[in-house]
Amino acid sequence: MVTTEQLAIGPRRVSRSNPIPLYAQVEQNMRQLIKTGQWSPGHRVPSEKDLEDMYGVSRITIRRALNDLAAEGKLVREPGRGTFVKEPTLVAEPKTVTSFTEEMTHLGLQAGARVLSIGLEYPDSVIARRLRLQEGEPIVAVHRLRLADDRPLGIQRARLPAGRFPGLEHSDLTDRSLYEHLRTAYGVTPTEAAETFRVGQIGASEARLLQTAKGACTFLVDRLTFDAEGPIEFAESVMRGDRYRVHLGLRSNS
Repeated sequence: MVTTEQLAIGPRRVSRSNPIPLYAQVEQNMRQLIKTGQWSPGHRVPSEKDLEDMYGVSRITIRRALNDLAAEGKLVREPGRGTFVKEPTLVAEPKTVTSFTEEMTHLGLQAGARVLSIGLEYPDSVIARRLRLQEGEPIVAVHRLRLADDRPLGIQRARLPAGRFPGLEHSDLTDRSLYEHLRTAYGVTPTEAAETFRVGQIGASEARLLQTAKGACTFLVDRLTFDAEGPIEFAESVMRGDRYRVHLGLRSNS
């Protein structure tokens, strides 16, 4: 919670008697405004001219501070629109087969899900092959908007063999972990998964759901998940590239 003292910080004029460089003093103050939430994600930063007046420094000093904060990932500068406080980036570090809910909990965030559609479908040959289904075997298709602290992070289409999960299409998966539901309702526990990441651009309909710009960068994630008996889910996700990252640790075999 922001304290009364923190709210009183505001943009403040720098001290020329301070040994810290002027641009660094401006940076420190702006960083504190972001940290306390006075400048929240998406907040439009005052213009360079207004910041000059607020801090009592030159345009060059203001620009240096803004550029340094942008390089740190604190701000994003959009030509023709202005400078904005950047959305926090979520760094996932996959080590085991985890659900989206478990992943967000590990990052200290509240996971959520809005069901866009759920029902029985007949898969095309690609999905049927991935799930090792025979021709004519149906799947349960679950299309959801994934949220982190009530803010859109990704769109996921999961397909599961209907024969393994009878009645799944009638389940309420709003704000629920799919994997946890599979454990409790069907006794199925994921044991292994293979993920592929690609870089793409967000389309118009996806941009509306994700509350971002059409053409923005995105991670396209395919995941094939298994239990002891075989494939149980093939999921395709579109994740906001400005809010989601994956960190992988690499080790030499030598």
